[in-house]
Amino acid sequence: MAMIDRFLGKLIRRGTLQLIDHRGAIHNFGTPAPGFPDITVRLADAGVARFIALRPRLGAGEAFMDGRLIIERGDVMDLIALVRANAPWEKGGQLKPRGPVRRAAKAVAGRINQFNNARTSQANVAHHYDLDDRLYDLFLDADKQYSCAYYTDPANSLEQAQDDKMAHIATKLALQPGQRVLDIGCGWGGMALYLNRVADVDVLGITLSQEQLKVARERAEAAGVADRVRFELIDYRALTGRFDRIVSVGMFEHVGAPQFAAFFRQCRDLLSDDGVMLLHTIGRMGGPGSTDAFTTKYIFPGGYIPALSEIVQASEPARMIVTDVETLRLHYAHTLRAWYHRTLAKQAEIEALYDARFFRMWTFYLAGATAAFEHGGMCNYQVQLTRSRHALPITRDYMVEAEARYRG
Repeated sequence: MAMIDRFLGKLIRRGTLQLIDHRGAIHNFGTPAPGFPDITVRLADAGVARFIALRPRLGAGEAFMDGRLIIERGDVMDLIALVRANAPWEKGGQLKPRGPVRRAAKAVAGRINQFNNARTSQANVAHHYDLDDRLYDLFLDADKQYSCAYYTDPANSLEQAQDDKMAHIATKLALQPGQRVLDIGCGWGGMALYLNRVADVDVLGITLSQEQLKVARERAEAAGVADRVRFELIDYRALTGRFDRIVSVGMFEHVGAPQFAAFFRQCRDLLSDDGVMLLHTIGRMGGPGSTDAFTTKYIFPGGYIPALSEIVQASEPARMIVTDVETLRLHYAHTLRAWYHRTLAKQAEIEALYDARFFRMWTFYLAGATAAFEHGGMCNYQVQLTRSRHALPITRDYMVEAEARYRG
């Protein structure tokens, strides 16, 4: 217990954590503070304290999944929020390996993990997106938007926020009727169908997920637009042709830093001379980093969240012009909290699909991600790029006008 006592004693200052060890002894950390939760956890066996202390992120997640870390007051969202709120990114807080050797080793391992060739990329996508479709139906909105929503008001419903997200993105594409649009990483087809509906454009959506492809094609057929909104199972690197617009939402996180430059070269080759591209991605504030061990092992193998500097630098050799950048700071936190509460409400159904361990893994993932956007270094970037400096109006007025029209 000495190791974890030292760790928690230094970390938990505001809010309280009561830790009950396997013998029943009580260890208290922190002091009550407004806005900070008060949590009680129990360790089920003698080895779990050291197990967590040696690898806090992965160890805590696995101990919670296996029922060795039991939360008796509060829930996993509260527990992770307490830890992360005591080390906010803005004040220099971090929960990363200390020491140059450990940091270097983690960085090297991360780059190896991100070497995503076409075969590896499809396997990585299948790991997360080819889960039982009924799981996503239980916690996503009706349109199955599995990316950061856009909250014009934090009180808005998830459905409203996701619809507003699509309007916000469509606005930045400066669409014209009849244009040809490419959607890289099209998910279950919601964005492609939306763009066709509101802007009268033809869309090709590409994915590496068999399950998403099936649903997207079914949706296009049901909407009677399968001749204008098509979906294909193909890697972006294998695609040919030219498009007036390219949109990519929540896919760049799966590209991997070693492929960033190749991604933008391919996008330039696919984009018409006066074309416009909108990249919507989770991003990290500050400089480059590494993916935490829990996310790599259980959620997004091969994934990496880019810094804004990495996005811009990778686009430069392709001579892509960054024409607009927006940082969405708290929108994904609101989105993730909505997903988390919907997941809790569907516990019985999710455990029936998988088991209790999977349910605990999923809630740990959503809770950890929420804390990363509320207190850690995560945000979302929307980056607009063109091949020509003349492709768009020289002021942003067109965005305001188009967004009002799409929302109407």
